Amino acid sequence: MTALAEPTASSPWRGRHGRTTVGVFSLAFLFAFEALAVATVMPDVADDLDGLSWYAVAFAAPLAASVVALAAAGAEVDRRGPGPALRGGLLIFCAGVVIAGLAPSMPVFLLGRLVHGYGGGVLGVALYVVIAQAYPADLRPRVFAVLTTAWVLPALVGPVLAAQVAAAVGWRWVFLGVPLVAVAAWLLVADAPSRPGLDRSEPGRLRFALLAAGGVLLVSLAGQRTLPAWPVLVAVGLVAIGTGARRLLPPGTRRMGRGLPAVLGSRAAIGTAFAAAEVYIPLLLTLQRGLSLAQAGWVLTVGAVTWSTGAVLAARWRLLADQPRRVRLGAVLLGGGIGGFALVAAPGMPLVVPVLGWAVAGLGIGMAFSTLSVLALATAPAGEEGRTSSALQLNDYLANSAGLALGGVVFAGFAVTAPVAAATGLVLAAAVVAALALVPAARLG
Repeated sequence: MTALAEPTASSPWRGRHGRTTVGVFSLAFLFAFEALAVATVMPDVADDLDGLSWYAVAFAAPLAASVVALAAAGAEVDRRGPGPALRGGLLIFCAGVVIAGLAPSMPVFLLGRLVHGYGGGVLGVALYVVIAQAYPADLRPRVFAVLTTAWVLPALVGPVLAAQVAAAVGWRWVFLGVPLVAVAAWLLVADAPSRPGLDRSEPGRLRFALLAAGGVLLVSLAGQRTLPAWPVLVAVGLVAIGTGARRLLPPGTRRMGRGLPAVLGSRAAIGTAFAAAEVYIPLLLTLQRGLSLAQAGWVLTVGAVTWSTGAVLAARWRLLADQPRRVRLGAVLLGGGIGGFALVAAPGMPLVVPVLGWAVAGLGIGMAFSTLSVLALATAPAGEEGRTSSALQLNDYLANSAGLALGGVVFAGFAVTAPVAAATGLVLAAAVVAALALVPAARLG
């Protein structure tokens, strides 16, 4: 049996890296907790502010704002270094959650969501560049495993904690308590390296970022299937996303050539496959197997835990030292695991089989996703880590939005007559998308 690599003095938790690692973990944990907490308390927000008709917009608005921020922040972080972006992004993020927490009406609440979404986008780019500048290449896989864990843990405690806070002192404090923790986390990374890079202007980028953000907003809202002519609106949104992406992502992305384009192609397929399957898991478990929503939620938690496990194994297990190979292995496990979950629709199949399938899918994306982050930074020319981080995260947002919108259009056609068959078909389609990730992954090296 091959043992895990022993912790050394160069561990990201020790020595000169320890303080920065705690700060990176804390900020990522805070962002993930805030996202899950909002989902938990939104029914109370909508009721208190009489804003049920704006419910979907409250989730779509920060996504659209993040797209604009990601597009704008890359060049700015390269120009000035990640330090100013961390400070500015955190200030904007905190201002947004305070506006939302104090909002007297739903429009003001939505303004807060837009502001905090923009701040979160800036922070996302800055954190990746901090990792690129603060850690040597051999430590980055472990740091991205830390980031993955920071996103998984809130899935276990976030909804319960948010519900308890809302019940004890009201939903507003789910937002108003965030700045205190955010500032404490920032103080831990405030002295991390911050080196300016290249100063290269990109005229017209903001225009295409706004176009792509509008597309994300449109497909998110029309995907709720409540607007008149929503299929047409989804189509318009997809065209806007595609048009914006062609100008925002690096040249060669559509051809998935070697280097960063291959990383982006692999990550788009892997991330979209997982997200597209995940949205139909509770539906299949409740409709086909009669589970409660709480029980279905635990199945999702299994996937979140194995995602974190996969990221840790990728960073520490010597058998997975070859990065391109572990991306390909992750894609195979993801596709096979999603396909295994689709067996939930077979009446005689023991429930443990699809649950194990979803666990394998989580393990696969955990191995691949954090590795692709490492590979992306490895392709970045000196001084252009911000642009690379921006492209990576923009790619995630745009690909996932488009994939989920297409799935929603297909499902809507069968939602009344054959929801289980439609959901199962979409899960199988997601498995195929995961398998297609092997095409660009073959060009990783």
